[in-house]
Amino acid sequence: MRLRLAALALVVLAFPLTAGAAPAFKVTFTASKHTPKVNERWNWKVAVASPAGKLLAATISAVVIDPVGGVHPVEYGCCAKKFVTNVKIKGSFSDWVQYPLAAKGYKITFKVIVKTALGTRAVTYWVKTL
Repeated sequence: MRLRLAALALVVLAFPLTAGAAPAFKVTFTASKHTPKVNERWNWKVAVASPAGKLLAATISAVVIDPVGGVHPVEYGCCAKKFVTNVKIKGSFSDWVQYPLAAKGYKITFKVIVKTALGTRAVTYWVKTL
C-alpha cells in the first residue's frame, strides 16, 4: 500500500514539471496592422520553427471568426473559391486578404491552425476594418 502511495506521489510531483516544459516548436504570426481599410490588401505571414530556429514542415489552415462566432475559411488573396485549408508549408507562408464592406467596423478574429509532427498550435489575431 505504501509503495502505491509513494508511486502516486511521484506522478503528482512530476506532472507540473512536464506541464511547464519548453514548447516543441514556435509559431510566429505577423500582419501589416490590426485596422485595415475595407478592400485594402491586408498582408499576413506565419512562420514555424523549432526552438533552435530551424524551419519546420507544417500544415496550416486559416479562418476568420466573426463577432457572433461564425467560422469562415480564408480565401487565397489571388483566387476566389480557393481556401487556405490544409496547406503544406516548409517553414513559412504568406498571403493577403481583402475584407469586404460588410466587415466594416466589426472586430473579428483571424485564426491560423498549425499542425506539425511535434503537435498542433493555433494563433489568433484581432482585426477591425475601417
